[in-house]
Amino acid sequence: MSKTQKSTTLNRSDMSVDGEIEIVALTHGFGKGPTRSVVISDCNLRLAPGKLSVMIGPSGCGKSTLAKLIAGYFPPDEGRVSIDGRHVTGPGKDRLMVFQESALFPWMVTEENAIFGLRASGSTDKADQHRAGDLLERVGLAHFVKKFPGALSGGMQRRLEMVRALVNDPALFILDEPFRGLDAMTRTLMQEHFAQMFEQGRRTALFITTDIDEALLLADQIIIMSHSPMRVTKIIPVDVPRPRTMADLFTNEHINEIKSEVMKVLYAEVIKAFKGSSRVEGSAATSLQQRVGSTQ
Repeated sequence: MSKTQKSTTLNRSDMSVDGEIEIVALTHGFGKGPTRSVVISDCNLRLAPGKLSVMIGPSGCGKSTLAKLIAGYFPPDEGRVSIDGRHVTGPGKDRLMVFQESALFPWMVTEENAIFGLRASGSTDKADQHRAGDLLERVGLAHFVKKFPGALSGGMQRRLEMVRALVNDPALFILDEPFRGLDAMTRTLMQEHFAQMFEQGRRTALFITTDIDEALLLADQIIIMSHSPMRVTKIIPVDVPRPRTMADLFTNEHINEIKSEVMKVLYAEVIKAFKGSSRVEGSAATSLQQRVGSTQ
């Protein structure tokens, strides 16, 4: 998409909800001179407030880099990111991120980890602390408030990290493959927990994954990204009411139609990434092309 073209746009929801994200002509790379690698090129996107957008794309295409640019951890080389009309110039309380790896403090117990952000911002409001307690109870951690992270399971740690982000009441909740590395059963339970928490709060959320089924379970819309240098390839709405279950992925005809469309677009981008890599033999790309053709 050129800079003269319009941004790719998601359906807008009730504008009384905060968290509208606009990304315009965003370009970013790493390194200088002949070693410079452009990771994102002329990326345009608008995230509607109150929607759960799931981003999926080839491995290593730049999804995490884009998430960090939206969070304000570093500035883009070109273009801009704005939230509710305000230019993002650095990290802010209106944007909070849950990373792929655990970011809990091992020397703090559960309740201390949960309210760390509040304390760091200088809040001593009892209502904020009460909200943290309510969230811990809602995700099943009320009986573990005095436990250190090392005494919690992987799923519990992920729930605690979500509570720590949500208690700050951000306008935008960014999750970068938050359930990666969990066993299949725990991952499914965490997906259900997150879907319930989203429905209860209805804040804008950007969820990054490489799992098509996870995207279908959670998303209001799926944003498919291109191979590197990354930009938006296609946005596919998931107009299926929640709650959704794993069984729906097999029995719901409309979900399967959406899945087929996502696979075709995504695999086409993966093929381009394979063909663009000198480390991959041509036969591998050909094999993947045949897999895409079999879905059509």
